[in-house]
Amino acid sequence: MTQDATHQPYGTPDTPRVAVRGEARLEVDPEIARIGITVSARGTDRRAALDDLTRRNNTVLELLKSYGEPVEKIETGAFSITPELTRHGRGERIRAYHGRVHITAELNDFTTLGELTTRLADQELTQVDGPWWALRPTSPAHGEARRQAVLEAVQRAREYARALGADLAALVELADLGAENAAPVAMAAPGGMMRAMSFGGTEDGGAPPLDLEPQRQTVYAQVNARFTMTPPQL
Repeated sequence: MTQDATHQPYGTPDTPRVAVRGEARLEVDPEIARIGITVSARGTDRRAALDDLTRRNNTVLELLKSYGEPVEKIETGAFSITPELTRHGRGERIRAYHGRVHITAELNDFTTLGELTTRLADQELTQVDGPWWALRPTSPAHGEARRQAVLEAVQRAREYARALGADLAALVELADLGAENAAPVAMAAPGGMMRAMSFGGTEDGGAPPLDLEPQRQTVYAQVNARFTMTPPQL
């Protein structure tokens, strides 16, 4: 039995194949920013520490919600009340209780971001971490990067074919990198994802809003492509 050339793993002298990789890298502005907020409380009495933690947590949540649409998402993460033990004679006793609540907020307005982080950092026993800049999973930038990667693959394959005095005939296969059990290529984290800042609450008057410059994001796309081409002129 014979197989059609398009279904064979390799080309033939009459229908040779060319396999290439197309790559694209775009630098784009971020679309969202995430910040982490840690609210703390400490007291010698468990109930008092819990009450303080609840009050401060509610204050932070009310502040976040007061900004409306610019704050797209608010999520509460880990909560803990931990006793601090100290040695007393031959035994141990509880010296104090430490309480913490972790909150994550996602914003789409970077002008609001500077003011909000400053006001949060002004709260009692409140720590702010971030921002972590990012694109949405549905960002058009991802599609544009993939489109450019395909165009580069076609251009690269055409240049190989023309170097042999041939031309492209048909597309046989187009695949994301890794879709064919190929070894994944290590990528650096997108720009801005590792940037972070940390604040503690201040005891004096309100601080001026922070000037936070959004950090541009790097979008990668890679594809593998296989084409058939006309017989080369060797």
